[in-house]
Amino acid sequence: MDIHEILRKLPHRYPILLVDRVLEFESGKRIKALKNITINEPYFTGHFPQRPVMPGVLMLEALAQAAALLSFATMGVESDDKTVYYFAGIDGARFKRPVEPGDQLILDVTLERSKSGIFKFKARATVDEQTAVEAELMCTMRRIG
Repeated sequence: MDIHEILRKLPHRYPILLVDRVLEFESGKRIKALKNITINEPYFTGHFPQRPVMPGVLMLEALAQAAALLSFATMGVESDDKTVYYFAGIDGARFKRPVEPGDQLILDVTLERSKSGIFKFKARATVDEQTAVEAELMCTMRRIG
């Protein structure tokens, strides 16, 4: 899935769109996606000017966006102006290594279960096969307006 299809499926736009490409996808099971980390990311001007590091919360957001792509594709749903995908919970988040400009963040998300509109995922992001962050994510889709 290239950036054009991602833009059709996710409501996010610059500077908060954090998935550049989907590398692998198994409907109802898992997704593997990529986020290229460049020095041009707006958060690097303040986090931190002397040693730019991607904020952990944005690594979790990137994993959630990959999870949203998995959920939408699995359910056969397209994102629209009336659908919002929210975090319902984050458990066991652990940050193992910093993510810096020039890194490629590989997002691996596996659907553990889906019940009553709540999706639970096991998520892990790596750089050069080293874990940067791992967590269990719970997300839900809601219609608005």
